[in-house]
Amino acid sequence: MTQRIITGCILSAAAIIILCFGGVAVGLAAMLCICFAVHEEYKALSVAGHRPVAWPTWLALVLSVPLTAWLGERVIVVILAVSCLLTMTHIIFRPQPRLEDALMSVLPLFSVLLPGLCIVFLAFVQPMELQRVLLFLVITVPVLGDTMAYFVGSAIRGPKFCPAVSPNKTIAGALGGLGGSLLAAIVVGLVAHSLCGPEIAAKLPHWWTYLIVGLLGGAASQVGDLFASLVKRHCGIKDFSNLFPGHGGMLDRLDSILFMAVVVFCVRMMGMGL
Repeated sequence: MTQRIITGCILSAAAIIILCFGGVAVGLAAMLCICFAVHEEYKALSVAGHRPVAWPTWLALVLSVPLTAWLGERVIVVILAVSCLLTMTHIIFRPQPRLEDALMSVLPLFSVLLPGLCIVFLAFVQPMELQRVLLFLVITVPVLGDTMAYFVGSAIRGPKFCPAVSPNKTIAGALGGLGGSLLAAIVVGLVAHSLCGPEIAAKLPHWWTYLIVGLLGGAASQVGDLFASLVKRHCGIKDFSNLFPGHGGMLDRLDSILFMAVVVFCVRMMGMGL
């Protein structure tokens, strides 16, 4: 437990420092984390006996940022489509093509790469104050939600939440986690509006946006955590790697954050107070 706490504090401090720099620093850090997470998921799928095709996803990862900077965020749809086409073509022309290999090949593309790119896109939102608010929401909502879920679930216990995927999670813990996520969103909003002047505060999300992001993001974060558990259960592993002592691998740390990033990105794209 001591090792877990020390590692958690170091990771939290590093995340806060990078978020304060914003922009390119966050984008580069996010891309590095995505690389580790994609590698971990493909490795886990290989351990499970699948033969995934990884190179189209890596190609999409390499091309996504420069093409997005050149042609805009909508080009990511084209990149994903082409990556899927290349993957299916490769699988079809194998001596022994298997449908499950095709499906497992695109799993990291949609469960890691696409959500990870949402973080990269948010790292270049302007003004800088809005960018920091969005990124802090992406990090704090799932982290506080996960923390509250652990303590509330351990204290109250009760009926299981999703025993087929994660036997230790309880309904009380899930509700506590949702409350923690909502609290995190509200605190981020209060701090942001208290630190910014009236002119900048007018460009920040409306109060009701923080409530929506807290609730939807909290739910999505728990789904992301459960999905990662489902993948690990399928692959017969406890953690995706031992990159972080006491915390597992990069994907073990990013599972809920990736799904949260999708929520924040979608809310922004829909213009709901962002």
